[in-house]
Amino acid sequence: METYGIEKLGIIAPKAVYRNLTPAQLTEAALRRGEGSLSNTGALVVTTGKYTGRSPKDKFIVDTPTIHDEIAWGKVNVPISREKFDAIRGKVAAYLQNREVFIFDGMAGADPKYTKKFRVINELASQNMFIHQLLIRPTAEELANYGEPDYTIICAPGFKCDPAVDGVNSEAAIMIDYEAHLIVIAGSQYAGEIKKSVFSTMNYVMTKENVLPMHCSANMDPETHETAVFFGLSGTGKTTLSADPNRKLIGDDEHGWSEDGIFNFEGGCYAKCINLSAEHEPDIYNAIKFGSLVENVVMDPETREFDFDDGSLTENTRVGYPVDYINNAAIPGVGGVPKVVIFLTADAFGVLPPISKLSPDAAMYHFVTGFTSKLAGTERGVTEPQPTFSTLFGEPFMPMDPSVYANMLGEKIAKYGTSVYLVNTGWAGGSAKELGKEGRMKLKYTRAMVTAALNGELEKAEYEHSDIFNVDMPKAVTGCPSEILNPLTSWVANGKTEADYTAAANELAKMFEDNFAKKYPNMPANIVNAGPKAK
Repeated sequence: METYGIEKLGIIAPKAVYRNLTPAQLTEAALRRGEGSLSNTGALVVTTGKYTGRSPKDKFIVDTPTIHDEIAWGKVNVPISREKFDAIRGKVAAYLQNREVFIFDGMAGADPKYTKKFRVINELASQNMFIHQLLIRPTAEELANYGEPDYTIICAPGFKCDPAVDGVNSEAAIMIDYEAHLIVIAGSQYAGEIKKSVFSTMNYVMTKENVLPMHCSANMDPETHETAVFFGLSGTGKTTLSADPNRKLIGDDEHGWSEDGIFNFEGGCYAKCINLSAEHEPDIYNAIKFGSLVENVVMDPETREFDFDDGSLTENTRVGYPVDYINNAAIPGVGGVPKVVIFLTADAFGVLPPISKLSPDAAMYHFVTGFTSKLAGTERGVTEPQPTFSTLFGEPFMPMDPSVYANMLGEKIAKYGTSVYLVNTGWAGGSAKELGKEGRMKLKYTRAMVTAALNGELEKAEYEHSDIFNVDMPKAVTGCPSEILNPLTSWVANGKTEADYTAAANELAKMFEDNFAKKYPNMPANIVNAGPKAK
């Protein structure tokens, strides 16, 4: 039996080893093994049990002398010793003995200059199909000449850690050893852990090659190849706004910015399915077909039809599919130097401008800050809008100090003259609590603002300054009512006073200031001074 060298990892005497099976073969294997079932669209549907999302408290980085001084240790990047890592790795390898093992040898990084080879070893055929579709798939020639991988991931959801013995926090552990180029994922069947482990690895490696790794979507003009990137946390519209029928989609989540331009780290997409509809998200809706892996979406057992509005298993329902399931995808996922960078935020307080232009210093401030709002009802105990600040719009996946990434962005913006805008896809004229879903910024207006940023209209616009938020607001945007562009005007139009708006805006500005002072006490004064200023 061909083992493809997995015995080097301690995986001895597996029952069978399969390498780079097709999605059809992996679907058959998953069904044979009872891992899931087929929907009426042909997609493979699984439930992931206890873990229906990432488990940040179970993520660790192996602390070794080589990398110790490079990692921003803290609540996000938690150290684990080499001894504990090796012990768990050994147990996982032993667990995989006499079991079927599925290997996918693929790549991350669509630009050949920066491509890294990732070998993913899975206990589950369904997870192997997921990563087959999410990473870049090698051609037959590339696979024949694959050689040794740059990084290896071993994923065994069926192995449960013992916290008392293994020195971890629960039955799950997601551990990255940057020095040994090895990742071990145990105890969690949520496929996103594999994808984000690749991302976390690329976010460390790429900085050493002068590539800025980014948690963003990206698209480009099909004729000029002018490129735009969209940063944003969950629920801000990152996937929706980058899926523009008039532009080519480079990717929806993970990219690098090199001297040559933008390139996708991945070969697939991992989209949320909650409340999905053909009307509002046709690209994602139509991508749920044979070859896609659907996680935790409730399905009628008889008709095999999805109920995308049912969040009883989790609100974090997901589908993974190859990027070429999107009609206007750019293959390969490579674009030019970004002409425009857009930071997306969903402000549930309703006080940030719908769109504003940022100075280079303000761009670095907001990049480091990564603001959006949690809405009432999204988590137990959340009854008022709550600010969320996620460094670099992707704090859980950035192992190095934020200043490393911020400085790289600042240098690239300065070098290429890239324009940066802050777009609020949240509320206008009042808070989410007051106005409800109907008060959220209309998608057609946000699209019009983004279009104005991309086509250069906002470069020539007349602006007014927001003293509290320290940003410049355009006075007119084609396709938008002018009264919505200044949040104060929107508040007054809804029957509130200037004092009402000022009080609410000051409250959020103070949150910005407190967060920045606490998390980034050593940031240069020019960046600190570019942020909001409560009056």
